[in-house]
Amino acid sequence: MWQATDFSVWQGRVDAEDGDAGQRWHQVMREPDADQPGTCLLGFASDLGVRRNQGRVGAAEGPAALRNALGSLPAHPDHPLYDGGDVLCTDDLEQSQACYATEVRKHLNQKHFVIGLGGGHEIGWASFQGVRQWLDQHDPGARLGILNFDAHFDLRTPNPDGTSGTPFRQVADWCSERNKPFEYACIGISEAANTQALFQYAHEKKVRYLRDRDCIDLHASPFIRRFIGELDYLYVTVCLDVLPASVAPGVSAPSAIGIPAGFLLFCLEEVRRCCLHAHCQWLMADIAELNPSFDLDNRTARTAARITWELDRLQRSDTHSL
Repeated sequence: MWQATDFSVWQGRVDAEDGDAGQRWHQVMREPDADQPGTCLLGFASDLGVRRNQGRVGAAEGPAALRNALGSLPAHPDHPLYDGGDVLCTDDLEQSQACYATEVRKHLNQKHFVIGLGGGHEIGWASFQGVRQWLDQHDPGARLGILNFDAHFDLRTPNPDGTSGTPFRQVADWCSERNKPFEYACIGISEAANTQALFQYAHEKKVRYLRDRDCIDLHASPFIRRFIGELDYLYVTVCLDVLPASVAPGVSAPSAIGIPAGFLLFCLEEVRRCCLHAHCQWLMADIAELNPSFDLDNRTARTAARITWELDRLQRSDTHSL
């Protein structure tokens, strides 16, 4: 189920004349080191959840496409970058999610910031389980929040199995069964992509959300600040279908409108600022729904790579002055 990375896949431009200051991700990427905290990539090569959700399959190839797009991006000489390999999902989604959760917990134990590379948004249930396992080991009473950038709530009811559309309903059910608060917020929700049943359930569970048409800096800052201000730990997930189809065509369900990529990056900066101010520990993030089969000119992969690069940048020690 878990497969170590063949580091020969990390390739890209080389600027030898610039020395260490000219290094790129493919030159510095290595196996995780438990003695030196850094950013650790972890792939979830799955589209079984998308298939169950009647979406366009192909996201299982997302982690490979994302690594390819990341290879030539500039690296920071003082911040370690690790590749923790992939969890491969073929015919048992639930077992694969459990395996992925184990890997997430392992890397969190090594004090790495984990970035998940999807794969369908079924990665959300897997990532949550890994973070929750880590918290149960280190801080069981803490308040964990999930911030989802997505056109969809992904609160569908499993029927009977989980899909790419059910991860946060599964989280809600898990929280309800254990009498824990369900701290979930969404930015980019499309009224045209969610049924009334989903809105009703979101209201019942007190889910906080910003609709795509309301996604401007003026609204986002207080929204993020209020959400993070009540948390101890944070997990962020980015579903690429929150972006316009012109920017992210290579997803299961392209967005007709979406939110600007620049606004998404602004929000991630705001998340980091608010975490620092509120002493909330941002544990991990993931990128979901990259489907190379439907990408155009690697548009979606390049956008996903830029988001991943920004997530890593925000974890560097020099961002504490934000």
